[in-house]
Amino acid sequence: MFKKVLIANRGEIAVRIIRACRELGIETVAVYSEADRRALHVRYADEAYLLGPAPSRESYLRADKILEIARKSGADAIHPGYGFLAERDDFAAACEEGRIAFIGPKPSAIAAMGDKAVARATVIKAGVPVVPGTEDVGNMTNDDLLGIAPKIGFPLLIKATAGGGGKGMREVRSLEEMPTLLESARREAESAFGDGNVYLEKLVEGARHIEFQILADSQGNAIHLGERECSLQRRHQKLLEEAPSPELDEELRNRMGSVAVKSAQAVNYVNAGTIEFLLDKDRNFYFLEMNTRLQVEHPVTEMVTGIDIVKEQIRIARGRALSYKQEDVHFNGHAIECRINAEDPYNNFMPSTGRITHSLLPTGPGVRVDTGVYPGFEITPFYDPMIAKLIVWGETRAQAILRMRRALEEYRIVGVRTNIPFHQTMMDSHRFMAGQYDTRFVEERFSMDDAEEHRRKNEEVAAILATLVAHQQTERSAQFVQRNERDTSNWKWVGRWERMHR
Repeated sequence: MFKKVLIANRGEIAVRIIRACRELGIETVAVYSEADRRALHVRYADEAYLLGPAPSRESYLRADKILEIARKSGADAIHPGYGFLAERDDFAAACEEGRIAFIGPKPSAIAAMGDKAVARATVIKAGVPVVPGTEDVGNMTNDDLLGIAPKIGFPLLIKATAGGGGKGMREVRSLEEMPTLLESARREAESAFGDGNVYLEKLVEGARHIEFQILADSQGNAIHLGERECSLQRRHQKLLEEAPSPELDEELRNRMGSVAVKSAQAVNYVNAGTIEFLLDKDRNFYFLEMNTRLQVEHPVTEMVTGIDIVKEQIRIARGRALSYKQEDVHFNGHAIECRINAEDPYNNFMPSTGRITHSLLPTGPGVRVDTGVYPGFEITPFYDPMIAKLIVWGETRAQAILRMRRALEEYRIVGVRTNIPFHQTMMDSHRFMAGQYDTRFVEERFSMDDAEEHRRKNEEVAAILATLVAHQQTERSAQFVQRNERDTSNWKWVGRWERMHR
């Protein structure tokens, strides 16, 4: 077992990994930027080292500094979490060269599947169906992409080859708007991943976004842990995930799961990863991409399978075989995850920054909160606005929805605006309750206007009630209550009368 693990990340995922290490008896090392000096992962770790200034490029993306700290602290492994350096094959290779275990896939697998364009070419050779798009795996110029786009057909997506999470992604409806969108996509990809390369992919309209969790070890064993429904997105950023998908039946789940495992085996994949698919209206599915890392939404899979994915990652990185075979994986109940972000749902989801002055977390049966913030913590503009992940489990999907409603009602955050009202409105949506939604649902068929009207009515009712209470208290204070003519209470008078008439 590793003696000491450095977590090359921040926020709730760093806290999540620290907890898993602590349960395994492994010491932990945190790294932090100047903006995160008082962060929760810094407090929880056994050791903590300053990386540099707040911007990611000067701190969490500095692979050289992270490796230097790993050697200085005596860490024998590095867990990258998600984002930042998690899908950089050069970082994984540098860890190997420095004889520090990388808790993730091999550099060759990251290069093959982490680069989305290369991944497409790889799985095509393995016979896996893919969404139509660019087949060239090299760096393509804007002129090359503009020439290929009409052959693919509009609408289409510009996507960053080096990462996910909606970064460096743009939707294109016409050739005229494409040059501007290409430039903005490249800039965002360069800022987020240090790589501005992009590729094109046909936009499958009315599709659902389904992903399968993969675990594979160095002995050649590979399994899937079922699917996650990730269709509820805004600007290609996931907002809510659930497992299992309300759209899949057992037959389709088995088919997609076997293709997911086949895709991972095509590159001799080792450790945890996610195969993402698009499922169209006719229930045809297409390989979308592979995330060669731990996913943000991994807790919903943990809730329905009972498998700790982070602990399995650490076991696999040590060269151990998987703890489970495919027949050992059973799905129990239903789980939903809401991403709680610091943004204003009533103002086009504008980011909200500031200091959290009060935080009351929901608790109770089947409720889990993964967070990296606390009262007094400051939300800055330098990083992702996610405050926490609220996850609930229920025996059925209906019970999970009811439990999520209750948990959202209990959740209190003061100091910054959050998207909790958005999730509350979603839980009341008839389309969501029926499982009738796709990747365009939030942007095209969902509105916060009804919630805003409901909020205004509640405020009016509250104002009226407050006025009535204030009036009642004023009336009481203006009254003079005389003392009872009797020298004692009516109860005592009744007792005396009963004794006298026995």
